[in-house]
Amino acid sequence: MRDVLPQLLDWWRAGREVGMATVVATFRSAPRPPGASMLVGPDGTAVGSVSGGCVEGAVYESAGAVVQTGMPLVARYGVSDDDAFAVGLTCGGILDVYVEKVSRETFPNLEEVARDLEAGRPVAVATVIDHPDPALVGRRLVVRPPEAGLSEGSLGSDRVNAAVRDDALGLLATGTDSVLTYGPEGERRGEGMRVFVWAFAPKPRMLVFGAIDFAAAVAHVGNFLGYHVTVCDARPIFATHSRFPHADEVITDWPHRYLAKVVETGGIDARTVIAVLTHDPKFDVPLLEVALRIPEVAYIGAMGSRRTHHDRVARLREAGVSDEQISRLASPIGLDLGARTPEETAISIAAEIVASRWGGSGDRLSLTAGHIHSSQRLIASTSRPTLRPVMADS
Repeated sequence: MRDVLPQLLDWWRAGREVGMATVVATFRSAPRPPGASMLVGPDGTAVGSVSGGCVEGAVYESAGAVVQTGMPLVARYGVSDDDAFAVGLTCGGILDVYVEKVSRETFPNLEEVARDLEAGRPVAVATVIDHPDPALVGRRLVVRPPEAGLSEGSLGSDRVNAAVRDDALGLLATGTDSVLTYGPEGERRGEGMRVFVWAFAPKPRMLVFGAIDFAAAVAHVGNFLGYHVTVCDARPIFATHSRFPHADEVITDWPHRYLAKVVETGGIDARTVIAVLTHDPKFDVPLLEVALRIPEVAYIGAMGSRRTHHDRVARLREAGVSDEQISRLASPIGLDLGARTPEETAISIAAEIVASRWGGSGDRLSLTAGHIHSSQRLIASTSRPTLRPVMADS
């Protein structure tokens, strides 16, 4: 919903009714993740996508019908053949799409949710998408962290609200959208009620250390991938906003000191990625001492040749960093793409970050078998996958 929210909000403020289709569950090689939404506006305009084009026509018709009837529904789209579904996904995956009418009456909290998102405040929206009592389908609960205030709305009973609120806060901590299943009265081990949760967490952070050309390219790609990007360097002549226009923040400070401050103030979570591009021992060794001791972080990579890497590892061991902690370090940074330019190198670093997040092998898809899209989520990841990180660098 985040991508289509500006247009949705415009129509909502004008008092118009909008059809909204949202991917709530995927199986196998589905093209869009849960949470992806498509709107059908009052003038027939289509905004957004749920499948990259495969089933948009069918979804468009369903959304228009739901606006007329006011009855939400869950539609399943999969492979199109004689034994499967009438409308198919060419990728071979399966999508469950929840289609509803959105208006001031059906979503009275939309303005407040939009304000939370604009301010970077975490908020989750839980919607009943399936229930034995059709009157409860479409009920909504807006969930915020306890320190942010009370939840808004109701899913039907205090018991259901309490169960969904607790689970939604867990999803919110990782920014994961998901379908939750309960009994009709909120029984955790029951079945019959399904609730989809949009977990709108603040952007994950990308911390880039070293104000060099490679850092500018990495900041650009990180911004494109949806990270809140910070570039940090101890040299004020290089750490300037004009050199890093795609960074959200440019900090002048000693890297290890800045990272320690961020850790101390709770600015690191399990989605944070750290790219150390200084490849200068006086900067990167103290910095990596701090980074590798952070209990939870998604990715830590360091630039440098293999000789630089071996020297860095020796210095880290002398500083008391354990081999287990050092094993979390992706160095030399990036995947083996044959990258040469800063832009190409940034792609190789971004590719390794994406592979690390989703459990990808880094191999060419044409040489692999099985499902293209891994079901592994960041919250389920227990170790960094074995990749082949190589980067030509002096």
